[in-house]
Amino acid sequence: MKFWRRKVLLLLVVLSIVISAGCQEKKTGATGSKEDGGYETLKIKYEGSVGSVIYPELAEDLGYLGPIKLEWIGNQTSGPASIQNAATGQTDFGGAFNGAIAKLIASGAPLKSVIGYYGSDKDTYTGYYVLNDSPIKDAHDLIGKKVGMNTMGAHAEFVLKEYLKQNGLTDEEIKKVTLVVLPPVSTEQALRQKQIDVAVLSGMLGDLAVKNGGIKKLFSDYDLLGPFTAGSYVFTEKFIKQNPHTVKKFVEATAKAIEWAQTHSREEVIARYESIIKKRGRKEDTNTLQYWKSTGIAERGGVIQEKEFKIWVDWLKKNGEFKDGQVKLSDLYTNEFNPYKGKLEKK
Repeated sequence: MKFWRRKVLLLLVVLSIVISAGCQEKKTGATGSKEDGGYETLKIKYEGSVGSVIYPELAEDLGYLGPIKLEWIGNQTSGPASIQNAATGQTDFGGAFNGAIAKLIASGAPLKSVIGYYGSDKDTYTGYYVLNDSPIKDAHDLIGKKVGMNTMGAHAEFVLKEYLKQNGLTDEEIKKVTLVVLPPVSTEQALRQKQIDVAVLSGMLGDLAVKNGGIKKLFSDYDLLGPFTAGSYVFTEKFIKQNPHTVKKFVEATAKAIEWAQTHSREEVIARYESIIKKRGRKEDTNTLQYWKSTGIAERGGVIQEKEFKIWVDWLKKNGEFKDGQVKLSDLYTNEFNPYKGKLEKK
């Protein structure tokens, strides 16, 4: 029943996306005058992230995005929700794990990935943490246990199931590992109170949990897959068609902001992020920023590599969720707006 319930919910989401895309009127606003640089619109609606800075925000603060302005409408709750909001027009762009993007596009959502924005490396990764005295030592010990993560159908679930499969668990055994959805800020506490057996924590949250004591890493996505860019920002194909100069400026500015973070010192990045958060005045805690180490993005300026989608499309095929030929990798992303395209050297 759970399987079919999720299928029905996904179908309803896709139907709402298609209807919304068909009904959306062309955006009004800037008319593309010489004074505004010829951009079709000078405002881009988006969702932010509590206590952190996303790269378009950094781009705006560094002066790369002008004269275009970001219009914050709230904070995102998860990657899948973020890209659904972009697809239905509640926001102009969203960001999510590449596997989740592939699933939504395969279901009929008219989205296109334009730039990578997060990933994993030796310093920044998504970790799966247990208590120091936990009996869990390997993948087989997870059978019958509870794993807490921020959302289902995204990065944390894909990586967990890949870890279980690589370590020999059968499909039936994998089904016995229970996934529990928890807000990231509550996940560490849920582990300490033994409400869950494993906590999925990304980047700074994982480092802070370990520093607080009594918690250790079982494995990470970096341990499993090596360095890789994991997620992308998306626009609808309609938005790109109607606002090509605005999208180009957005991607160029975001790419430059990513490269700025990739090439400046940790101390400079943290200081800039603290300044941005203070200026926007949303009463946010900046303590976790002190644990920022790297962008985690594999390529200079967030250029997308085909393999960053292929690995998850292949996984979905093996898992029986995609049929052969259902998705063309070239339909999932484009690097046409990224000034670093063709420069796939490591940052």
